[in-house]
Amino acid sequence: MTAIPDQARAVREEDAFDLAPVDAFLKQHIDGLQGALTVSQFPGGASNLTYLLSYPGRELVLRRPPRGAKAKSAHDMLREARIIGALKPSYPYVPAILARCDDERVLGQHFYVMERLHGTILRRDLPRELGLDRDGVRHLCTGFIDRLVELHHVDVDRSGLRELDKGEGYIARQVAGWSERWRQAATEGADPCEDVMAWLHAHQPAQDNTRCVIHNDFRFDNVVLAPDNPLHIIGVLDWELATIGDPLMDLGSSLAYWVQADDDAVFQSFRRQPTHEAGMLTRAEVVAYYGERSGLDISRFGFYEVFGLFRLMVIIQQIYRRFALGQTTNPQFAGFGDAARYMGMRCRRVIAAMDR
Repeated sequence: MTAIPDQARAVREEDAFDLAPVDAFLKQHIDGLQGALTVSQFPGGASNLTYLLSYPGRELVLRRPPRGAKAKSAHDMLREARIIGALKPSYPYVPAILARCDDERVLGQHFYVMERLHGTILRRDLPRELGLDRDGVRHLCTGFIDRLVELHHVDVDRSGLRELDKGEGYIARQVAGWSERWRQAATEGADPCEDVMAWLHAHQPAQDNTRCVIHNDFRFDNVVLAPDNPLHIIGVLDWELATIGDPLMDLGSSLAYWVQADDDAVFQSFRRQPTHEAGMLTRAEVVAYYGERSGLDISRFGFYEVFGLFRLMVIIQQIYRRFALGQTTNPQFAGFGDAARYMGMRCRRVIAAMDR
């Protein structure tokens, strides 16, 4: 089995920054950095920007927000760094935070720098070089879900993250909040989706499950596989949306990205992780396995599935709005308006299937 390292590329012109002040800041705050700094950019992700910082003999990773309009509570780099730092003692899969910067004179925005975890990050297709057969793929899949279950078992108080807990009513706040974000992100030709929002409001569970640390963007392209063993996950990345909330909301958000082998052609075109591979669990099997491992009641998971799809629809539309307003020229965002409309239809399909 051979690791396939995630390849950084030349920095996109719109995402470039002045290296000199960043270099000076890093050498002041991180011991042992010497020589010239070079920077490249990781292609994954459609929200915050991630860069590979290379010094002779050492590599670091920098995370910063995109330029342009941002949702009020999104893209808080210092919050993300605090969460990672607090989780490290009890959830060893997070990288070590090396520096945090709240001085906007350095980069124009807040940012943080962390250690680089060397290994494989899975993208659209499973690299054949990993040599995984059907049983290996299933092992990879169940290990992925196990890491989510482990996160949900982190002691909130011992981790020091109780400050993120806003108390009872997490689900109601999420339904209301994401509905408002949808309305604010609307562009010409967008599906109003008032029927989907009304359904979510009417069918939300009466009370939350036990609140725990949730990642809110738990996908294969946010985990790092060990260089010498792709069945072993050594890292979980991208904690921008992490909070204290209902664990089934976390699972529902994860499954919104879970394109399986028998899905329609349009949804297949959205696939960004190898969840279609022989050996991967179906969405229904993921839910059943999670319920078995976590001990939670998953009998009414339909609400969480619809909410996960709706939430992803909002995220897609928010990104498309930035593109439509000319705040980003990244060509991969050009089709996000159509993608958001499709997600609305997908929400309705799941609702209709439950009502039959």
